[in-house]
Amino acid sequence: MAKKESGKLKKIITALVLLALSFGILWFVQRLLTPKYQVGVVEGSFTEEYYKEKVPHDILIFGDCDAYENFSPIKMYEDYGISSYIRGSGEQYMWQSYYLLRDSLRIETPKIVVLSVHNMQNEYPKRKDNYNRMTLDGMKWSKDKVDAINVSMTEEETFASYVFPILRYHDRWNQLTMTDFRHLFSKDKVSHNGYYMRCDIRGVDTVWRTPGRISYKFDETSMYYLDQIRQLCAEKGIELILVRAPIEYGWHEQWDENIEKYAAQYGLKYINFCNYADEMGIDMTHDTYDEGLHLNIYGAEKLSVFFGRYLKENYDLTDYRTVPAVAKEYEKDIEFYNFMRDDQLSEIEKYGELMSYGANAIEN
Repeated sequence: MAKKESGKLKKIITALVLLALSFGILWFVQRLLTPKYQVGVVEGSFTEEYYKEKVPHDILIFGDCDAYENFSPIKMYEDYGISSYIRGSGEQYMWQSYYLLRDSLRIETPKIVVLSVHNMQNEYPKRKDNYNRMTLDGMKWSKDKVDAINVSMTEEETFASYVFPILRYHDRWNQLTMTDFRHLFSKDKVSHNGYYMRCDIRGVDTVWRTPGRISYKFDETSMYYLDQIRQLCAEKGIELILVRAPIEYGWHEQWDENIEKYAAQYGLKYINFCNYADEMGIDMTHDTYDEGLHLNIYGAEKLSVFFGRYLKENYDLTDYRTVPAVAKEYEKDIEFYNFMRDDQLSEIEKYGELMSYGANAIEN
């Protein structure tokens, strides 16, 4: 009888070991196949980097590339002591900005939320799953992430593929690189408080003409979530500032009028930085890395000095340079910021272009 019981126990233990081994292999393969966003298209790392922050932020900035490529939080801290973070991501849709804001409010309550209205041009029926993934995969699991997934999914996507990313990335075997193995269990920091740094210069040599549209009315879903953001900020006593970076291409005057009317209706501040480009000293023959679509570090720092001064003069913000614990963390951020700037400048001097940075970066 004892021998029979012992045999059953061995079978149970063997089954549990095999089950654990199977789950372990599945977890390992999933980790391996999931994109790491460490080289080339690094924007997919931005969402999760926020959770590693150790300091409070008076200002949180939301939006697509109009936000994370054109504002430098490190520059605003160095010049004004402002602690800020950009919770931006590639083609971030307005409904994703809303849920990222809700997600952020579980951690901290900023004094000001800055929202780029550039992503108002995105229409709900035209969602793209690759951009969904870059924004949502890095979110920590919560009801906000669940809701964000449900509203963001395309018709081809399933909720299960967000729970088990291997269902989405099972065919990445032929795309694996050393980065996938090197960063299997950990990732390097790639942004500067959410800012995407580019030090190369490729100025405007032609006039970009934004194609016209039949209608300039914003998508209803985008308008709904803009209103949700406004209401959430009001409930939490947070000042909401709507902004546009000083980029002329990809925007219409009629859209600007729509935003101005909305801001006036609800007593919001709307700053179109295109109107202050000359005052900031923005020079599109020098301050852009892609012929005027986004600012490089020179343009971003000019915008950040201008905006930081405005914020300091008009709002009661803490000068975190005088808070030792926060200043200590920002010293590390500044060191990393300067290192990447110098590293990019070194590559440009040596090769005439960036080799380790940008969407087409060559992996070391």
